[in-house]
Amino acid sequence: MSRFTVRVILIGSFTVILALLLSTLRYHWDFRAVWAYRELYYQGLINTILVSFGAIVLGLAIGLSAGLARVSRNVWLSEAASLYVGTFRGTPLLTQIYIFYFCVAVVVHYDNPFIIGMITLAIFSGAYITEMVRAGIESIDNGQWEAAMSTGMTHHQTLLHVIFPQAFRRIVPPVTGQFVSLIKDSSLLSVISVRELTKASEIVNATTYKTFEAYLPLALIYLLLTFPFSALTYRLEKRMNYEKRNASSSRGTFFS
Repeated sequence: MSRFTVRVILIGSFTVILALLLSTLRYHWDFRAVWAYRELYYQGLINTILVSFGAIVLGLAIGLSAGLARVSRNVWLSEAASLYVGTFRGTPLLTQIYIFYFCVAVVVHYDNPFIIGMITLAIFSGAYITEMVRAGIESIDNGQWEAAMSTGMTHHQTLLHVIFPQAFRRIVPPVTGQFVSLIKDSSLLSVISVRELTKASEIVNATTYKTFEAYLPLALIYLLLTFPFSALTYRLEKRMNYEKRNASSSRGTFFS
């Protein structure tokens, strides 16, 4: 039995079980009330995509820079990047959103929840991307460093022109997975009134009192948003493992 068939059976079984459980409720379903607010969901979807895309681009820039700083021989850069990672990975994202919006934004006299939320998500995800970059660079064999530096290249040149291009391919799958997490994390921006998908559902629920009808489409939309990236992450990881096995077998053949 193929994986696709098994997946279809599992999804079908879950759907049937969920439908049976919901049928036991004495609840009058009325999706027409929610359909009247479809423009609100559409705007929430657009805002979710925009804030997530902006955050991942900015977070990638932060993560690449901090990741290179983490493996730098400059102790000031290395320690600063380490402190950044420890701080933002060691505190909840919701707490960071509150601090940036209610504290930092007030100090700098800036009140745009969309931009503040995007920057907060970027800094948060950048801390995780930093560790992905560091791990990717450190996974490259030391022989690559020695071979490049033996040709007269400096440590900085070796890192940028030899090591990082090889590490980048290993970094891509986990960064893609981080984008999936970022899309889901964007739902927390509803607490500062960013009109993304979760905020749209909250408004619909408060207006229509149709809780199930307001939040079930929310879950479905998030699933549709994240599934392609989850599938892409899986394919990239599978391809990377395949290439790694081929490289290992080639070395084995060469030395045999």
